[in-house]
Amino acid sequence: MSDILLNTIPEGIEAIKRGELVVVVDDEDRENEGDFIVASEKITPGIINFMTIHGRGLICVALTEKRCKELDLELMVGKNTSSHETQFTVSVDAIHPEVTTGISTNDRAITIKMLVNQETKPEHLGRPGHIFPLKAKNRGVLRRSGHTEAAVDLARLAGLYPSGVLVEIMNDDGTMARLPQLVEIAKKFNLKLIAIKDLIAYLLQSESLIERGEEVVLPTHFGDFKIIPFKQKSNGVEHIALIKGEWQQGEPILTRVHSSCMTGDIFGSLRCECGDQLHKAMHLIEKEGKGVIVYMMQEGRGIGLFNKIAAYKLQDQGLDTVDANLHLGFNADERDYGVGAQILRSLGVKKMKLLTNNPVKRVGLEGYGLEVVQVIPLEVEPNEHNKKYLETKRDRMGHFLRKIE
Repeated sequence: MSDILLNTIPEGIEAIKRGELVVVVDDEDRENEGDFIVASEKITPGIINFMTIHGRGLICVALTEKRCKELDLELMVGKNTSSHETQFTVSVDAIHPEVTTGISTNDRAITIKMLVNQETKPEHLGRPGHIFPLKAKNRGVLRRSGHTEAAVDLARLAGLYPSGVLVEIMNDDGTMARLPQLVEIAKKFNLKLIAIKDLIAYLLQSESLIERGEEVVLPTHFGDFKIIPFKQKSNGVEHIALIKGEWQQGEPILTRVHSSCMTGDIFGSLRCECGDQLHKAMHLIEKEGKGVIVYMMQEGRGIGLFNKIAAYKLQDQGLDTVDANLHLGFNADERDYGVGAQILRSLGVKKMKLLTNNPVKRVGLEGYGLEVVQVIPLEVEPNEHNKKYLETKRDRMGHFLRKIE
């Protein structure tokens, strides 16, 4: 992507403000696709027709969590097993005198306009229908680097209602259009072409998610570290950074992004490998002489301690760690990496040698504009209590684990 000249984010925002379509591409390691995106309040039947003919994908409307709640738009499924956790709600049609079947370009434009009209109530929408609302994550692309969040952020930055219409772009033969084809499509129709990673970088310069605390020396059994607390502005949750040594700008740094595990990190639980991984990371960073551990308060892969213990109970009854989460109504992994990425940036880390067995963690951090130059597995010896848990992480979550037989 670096070899292709993209438009700047301000250029994309201005195009959105004018009511134009913009081609938005995501990371090559994520979906590796492009969408046509336009602000919802600027939608017309003509734009719907263009998206249908030249996009060929599913036309959706990205809405904020607040708006979905106002319109009583429930999620399409209770257990989201989508690979990218796209939050589809129930589909809708406008209940309106001009709407007939709901599928015509005029009908769909009316439905979209009603979704962003503050006068619209839940009873003004028929369910199911021909428009597919998507619930965007709060904090947009700084929390989830998807097209849904990009659509909301772009409209908001343009000073418009925070909602966008989007459709995947496919080639004439029905295959997904990748970056080289997307460049040609943007040129053909004189559209701006922007990247989600650039939108993230743009927002990171202007919208801080964190407040940095004081820095002190923390002597440990593994050596002396500096400890810095960070407070998440949106909810007050506090995270920690442990730092060793100093580094030059652009230098790849040994880095561990570690999710809190009270049972493993504090009580030495044998049900997981978390405590051993944390200690091994501290040892490796001490040996290296420089590095960072970002300790994120994301207990139980983001479901919290209360639900984590409930998941343990289900595992005792025969479910594995993935199915236990799903049974409780959560995804297998509820974590996001936007806050962690901003903490790393605030510490001057842009390139890293990442200590992890989890491929999703690499993709998650790279989605926020950080560069992982090397992945260093952080394996520890399994035991009789965590063997099944580790097998599930290897077989169902793609973790790099070679010591499990």
